[in-house]
Amino acid sequence: LHFCYEAGPTGYGLCRQLVELGHRCDVVAPSLIPKRPGERVKTNRRDAVTLARLLRAGELTGIWVPDAVHEAVRDLVRVRSSASEDLRKKRQQLLSFLLRHGRVFSGRKNWGPAHARWLAAQKFDHPAQQIVFQDQVDVITDAQNRLERLDA
Repeated sequence: LHFCYEAGPTGYGLCRQLVELGHRCDVVAPSLIPKRPGERVKTNRRDAVTLARLLRAGELTGIWVPDAVHEAVRDLVRVRSSASEDLRKKRQQLLSFLLRHGRVFSGRKNWGPAHARWLAAQKFDHPAQQIVFQDQVDVITDAQNRLERLDA
């Protein structure tokens, strides 16, 4: 038997299982599946029939299926990238909050030791603002710790 399915959020586990059982399996990128003009209605049955016909005709091109190790490393890279982006956004939110309240660091660069000392010295008159400030600082600390754990 020769199987194929569209690449998607379910990953490559099914393909690896089928190959282990001795079957051929192709994972096909949805963007590489030929479509007729006007064919917009998608149903599982219609898609399965279309894939079977195209596979039999040899008109499908499979994509590279990573082994479990490659997929695990890919997942790690993605989560590390996401953590880095999250830290960047949290830092930007804190800087925007400080700017809205007229607080601008006059040192050379943000997020260095001098900036950390400056942040630690910030005090707000209104308790709600102090809570928001401290929460944002704590969130940044957590995000930095997360990134360090992923880099370890």
